[in-house]
Amino acid sequence: MTDNGAGERWSEGDRRSIAAHGLTIEEVGRQLALFRRGVPAVRLNRPCVAGDGIVVIPESERPSLLSAYEEARRTHRFMKFVPASGAASRMFREWYRCLAAGGFSDEAVGAAFAGDLTRYAFFPDLRATIAAAGEDLESLIGKGEEVAILKAVLTEEGLNYGCLPKALLKFHAYPEGSRTALEEHLVEAVLYARDAKNVSRVHFTVSREHESAVRTLLSRVIHDYESRLDTIFEVGISTQDPATDTIAVDPENRPFRDDWGKPVFRPGGHGSLLRNMNLLDAEIIFLKNIDNTAPDRLKTETSLWKKLLAGCLIRLQQKIFASARLIAGGGGTEEELERIRDFAEKRVNIGFPTGFRGLSLSERRSFLFGKLNRPLRVCGMVKNEGEPGGGPFWVEDADGRGGASLQIIEESQIDRNDPKQRAVWSSATHFNPVDLVCGVRDFQGRKFDLPAFIDPATAAIVRKSEKGRELLALERPGLWNGSMAFWNTVFVEVPLATFNPVKTVTDLLRPQHLPS
Repeated sequence: MTDNGAGERWSEGDRRSIAAHGLTIEEVGRQLALFRRGVPAVRLNRPCVAGDGIVVIPESERPSLLSAYEEARRTHRFMKFVPASGAASRMFREWYRCLAAGGFSDEAVGAAFAGDLTRYAFFPDLRATIAAAGEDLESLIGKGEEVAILKAVLTEEGLNYGCLPKALLKFHAYPEGSRTALEEHLVEAVLYARDAKNVSRVHFTVSREHESAVRTLLSRVIHDYESRLDTIFEVGISTQDPATDTIAVDPENRPFRDDWGKPVFRPGGHGSLLRNMNLLDAEIIFLKNIDNTAPDRLKTETSLWKKLLAGCLIRLQQKIFASARLIAGGGGTEEELERIRDFAEKRVNIGFPTGFRGLSLSERRSFLFGKLNRPLRVCGMVKNEGEPGGGPFWVEDADGRGGASLQIIEESQIDRNDPKQRAVWSSATHFNPVDLVCGVRDFQGRKFDLPAFIDPATAAIVRKSEKGRELLALERPGLWNGSMAFWNTVFVEVPLATFNPVKTVTDLLRPQHLPS
């Protein structure tokens, strides 16, 4: 047996469990050490605001950026990447509570529930499911049979929406029929991820338990959408690699074990999907969550801003690549390096040490090349109107040298006991809608190894429970947080109309999700 670092020994059975997840003893030991050591809080320097960390695109520059996008569409391999493994159960938390309680405790809330049912895109499916069971939906509504209706929505007796992923839920209604979130992302991909050969590439990450259902839906609808939208789809599907799972611990930081004594491993959060993203055969990747999509009447503005973000990325890449190529070739005079430094600082938000200009010419070349030759992301940011979630900040470098970098930060990452840090957090003007365009190849066209740019110190430790027993779980650095911490980053202000998330089922009743 081998010591697990927690005063215990790994048994042969433990070693088999670890290997079955594709993990090593050393990696699990690193995770256990992180539990014991704790995750350091990030230090916010200041919020990113328009003109200081957030670019506001002037109307006059849009034609040039759209031209850059169109040129790249003819020569680059585009792909839309959609994390779609999230279960819909949290969307229905309130409905589950009412189901367990035997109905709505407030009469007015129950009346609103009944009155709103017809407005959901899944209403026709609900009616058909109830009819197949020999009941009439309108009759159940009239008699106030809330429990029967909730069961028909949430459980396997009906639509089973409580156990499906968001990707398979009907989000929007159209005259020809309702569309799932997955179908909406197919339609959206055609608007900005279609190449010059008329190929629209989309990649969905899904959970293993729902992979078959997702593939079934795609096989049923894909040819119809290809015909209707005059495109050829290349759709990829992948699941989270078990090797990205993390070990759970008990409150004493010892490996948490199940009823049979086996160590428990849990999915490592959306940061685990960086491995999926790293395997994509693409040059430009559009990243957007499955629950953020709009009906056709609002897609024009969404696609316009996706193209503008891509145009920004292409223009920056051209200058970054030219600079990297010059330095890699051994070039770069004093004057040229100063111009590159100025561009890197002002346009790519790269921080420089105080004594940079005192370094030798070769040292400055090496520093600039190391900073420029990285993946690039251009991230849309919307004005903060109270939505929960992360935002854009200048974050102090952990090395203590006084520099700062652009990062997307969640509130859980800061020291909430520090009033100054809370004040910086509260002063944020913008919000992260997860609206990214990513450049993942270098100036020679080679793929970056994306895991090489993760900040492992930005993992998260969260409290969970299993069968009533408390445990601590480790989440890997978030996909657009610590997993991209060492990318070059540019934030761009985008209109709120491009952000249409569905976090709860009643969000589907917001005006932007209903027919006009």
